[in-house]
This record gives sequence, C-alpha cells and structure tokens, in this order.
Amino acid sequence: MAFLKMEGVSKFFPGVIANKNVSLEVDQGEILALLGENGAGKTTLMNILYGLYSADEGEIYINDKKVFFSSPRKAIKAGIGMVHQHFMLVQTLTVLQNIILGLKPKGYPFIDYKKITNQIKLLSNKYGLAIDVYKRISELSVGEQQRVEILKSLYREAKLLIFDEPTAVLTPQETDEFFDILQKLKEEGHAIIIITHRMSEIMQVSDRVTILRDGKNVVSLKTNETNPHELSLYMIGRELKDDTTKNDVKTKGELLLSIKNVTLKEKSETKLNHINLNIHRGEIIGIAGVDGNGQNELANIIAGIRKCDDGEIVFSGESINKRTVLERFNRGIAYVPDDRHKDGLVMDLDVSHNLMMRSYKKEPFSKHLVLNRQSIIKMADNAIKTYSIKTPNTTTDVKLLSGGNQQKVILARELYENPELIVVSQPTRGLDIGATENVRMLLSEMRNSNKSVLLISADLEEVLILSDQIAVMFGGQIVGIMNNDENLDMQKLGALMGGHLDQPSDVQEQGILMGSHLKEVSKQG
Repeated sequence: MAFLKMEGVSKFFPGVIANKNVSLEVDQGEILALLGENGAGKTTLMNILYGLYSADEGEIYINDKKVFFSSPRKAIKAGIGMVHQHFMLVQTLTVLQNIILGLKPKGYPFIDYKKITNQIKLLSNKYGLAIDVYKRISELSVGEQQRVEILKSLYREAKLLIFDEPTAVLTPQETDEFFDILQKLKEEGHAIIIITHRMSEIMQVSDRVTILRDGKNVVSLKTNETNPHELSLYMIGRELKDDTTKNDVKTKGELLLSIKNVTLKEKSETKLNHINLNIHRGEIIGIAGVDGNGQNELANIIAGIRKCDDGEIVFSGESINKRTVLERFNRGIAYVPDDRHKDGLVMDLDVSHNLMMRSYKKEPFSKHLVLNRQSIIKMADNAIKTYSIKTPNTTTDVKLLSGGNQQKVILARELYENPELIVVSQPTRGLDIGATENVRMLLSEMRNSNKSVLLISADLEEVLILSDQIAVMFGGQIVGIMNNDENLDMQKLGALMGGHLDQPSDVQEQGILMGSHLKEVSKQG
C-alpha cells in the first residue's frame, strides 16, 4: 500500500492546462524523482498536494484514506512538508520566527524561544545547515534562505517531504551533505518527492522516476532500470545538443570592462573588499564560490543598482561610476538577476509588457509617450518564437508561467538590444535540461560573437563548462583567478572556494574530492 496516491489530478488556469489526469504514488521509505520540462506541471501538482491550489479534478489518498487540503496548514497537520523553489519566507521576520510561523509550540502563547532555538541549532548541526537564527530573512543570501526552508520542513517533522529544486543553490559538497539528509530521512521511513532537473542527482538518490510532459503522465520507471539518456528522451522528446564550444583564441580581445579596487560597505560590514577584475571581448568569466560571498553585490555594482564606496568601474574606456542603470544598459550592459521574481519581472504584468520593459521609451514601442501596442505584440511574438517561451499568448500574466519560461522572458528582454556585456546570475537555476541547454548555447554564442559574459553561478559544473577563466570569491574578495583549461588545478579551486588560501592537507583532499565529484557528474549528466 502506497503512503501517497494522486489519481487523475487536473488543474486549469485561464488559457493554461497545468495538469491533465496526472497520477503518481510514493511509499514510505522511498524517494520519488518528479521530472519534466519547465511548464510540465510538476510544481503545480506539488502545490495541489501541499494545499496551495485545489485540484479541478482527481483525488488524493494518504494511507488509502481520501484527503483534501484546502490550505498548507491542513497539509502540514497531515504530515506533509514542502521546500519551494521560490521560497515561502517573510522577509521582515527572523529565521527563528519563520521556522515557527503558523505553529503553536508547547506553552503557546508563552513561547520558550530558548528551547526552540536549541532545537533548531541541533538540527542545523546534525544536517550541516548552519544559519544565524536571529538574522532577518532580508539579510540572508539566496543560499542561506534555502537552508531556512529546509530547516523549517525538518523542524515540523513531516512524514512526506517535497523538495522543489533543493540543490540549485548548493556547492557539490553541500549537495552531497543534502543527499545524506535524504538517505537518513528515507531510512527513518519518510516518503520523499524531489523535483530536480539534474540527471546525476536523479540517478544517485531516487528509487523511482515519474516523468510529466505538457501536464500529463509520460512514464514511471525504476531508477536502477533506466539511464540519463532514456530519461532525457522521455522528458523533452529529442536528443540533447552540445554546442557550448569555445572559439580557439590564443590572444585576448579588447579590454571591455575593468573593475579597479572596488569596495562596498553596508552598515559596518564590508561586502566587497578591493575587487579587481578585467573582462575582455570574446570571453566568459565565471565567478565560483558559495552563495553569500559578495557575488550578487558585484553584479549589482556593475549593473548600477548599487554604488561602490571606493574604486572605479571602466566600460569601453569610460568610467561608469556615476552612470544610472538605464544609462549602463543603453551603453551595452545587460543584467539577469538571480531572483527572477523579486528583481527580474513584474509578476502581475503580462509577457509582452515584461519583454518591453527595457525599451518602452524607444520607437517603435512608443512615440510621444504613447505606447504602440502592435509593435509591442510583434516583438513579443518574435521573442516567444526565438526563445521557445511556453505561454498561451503574449497577454498571459508572467506569474502563470513556469520558472524556466519566466527566465527565458528575462533573457529575451536583456538580449533584445544586442548588448556588449551581459552579467548573468544563476542563469539556469531551476531550469530543465532542455532550457539549460538553450541558455548555455546563448551565452556561448555571445562569447563567440566577440561579446563578453560575466557568469555568476552556484553550479560549479556550469562554471567549468562555460568559462574561459574562473575567478573565485570568498568573503567579499576575489581570492584567485584561474584559466579554465586542461591544467586547471581542481585542488586549488576547491580550497579557494572554502576560503583556505594556504591549502592544508585536509583541504587539499577536499579539493581533490570536489574535482572527482564534478568529473563523475559530467560523465553521468
């Protein structure tokens, strides 16, 4: 008897069939991988299970008992926990407050915060999820917020745990640690559903795989009876291409961007400490490092969102320290932020308005402050076709698209005016393998057409695949810059990412393990 059964579940949004007659099941002590392209309906299905949405058709059973969850509170009470791809956290509250939000701990309303803090710290230490429980969510990096979501789910001791892209912000070592968590939970009898696009993760941790395409069931397979190639074919219906080849250029192109001794302080904390970095035409510079070490601050400084306290940024031979975000964009600097919901899109506007947000003041999109709707729709139609954005039409609210298709909207907008430099932060986070392939090809095409890319990614495998040079950030500093070639010292790279500049023997071993891990991932994926 399966612990959970979902039978014939359908969900419809205006103009969108999110799920159509979907069925799946998972037992206690089992890890089920839910696989599918962006927009295939995976997250919607899990949101139904978690009580965020109500199914239009179909039934849900737990231990053969029919259930209906009209809210997450009822799902949590029934023993279901979910870690969302886009975090469900209150930015103004502390970590501790978020973890117990909606609960009534023993002794409520007289809450023993010291006791709860100790419980959270025990969980943190047990699973390697270090976090300051007194910090506000708004003060945390994306990776740290992910840890809070995981801790929140573990604290509530759910019997069924749903993880939506849980490793997207983790380093290889952190990913391995998270997999250890899953194995412990599995051994303790928890049922686990994990949504991930990384084939190596599916093959490593899952017992079964259920694949969705266009909101419908395609197939369910035992993991030990399949392989990444077969899963890819079921998921996207075609062979993957590998077109991230680099131009064989022995001499550097023209210097395009020069960052000189840039420093950024926030209150009493130094976020960036004398950053120096040069980016030439025809190259991709990858930034490696654990989230929260100044990567986002660096991206914001270059894009003009934040102003540096000291130092200079020179673009095409001109200092742009005093240039606004719009002026920098018009000069050829595009920016894809890591948080597409908060910083990249206006969720309540439709696809066409989000696509023309950078260019709405220019002809042919407007004249004398009057928008030309026909030109806007034409541009949006072309972008949808060029970037394979899955949307019913140009007037669909962008909030109704999947995360991957939202990312494509941002990329289409930022690349529309053919920028000279694009700063991309976590460009493939949460994207399926087909969409990831498309994004990486776009970035490679920019490099090969003599443009420049600054790639910030928590996915070290991605940095290794795309970059010509890799700059490692730790503690707000660039602690090393390495050529990405056959002589790349993975031992040194792993040590630098961990902040170990002297590379003692235990750190050297850690770096070697990281290199082995990535080579194995590359073979599997």
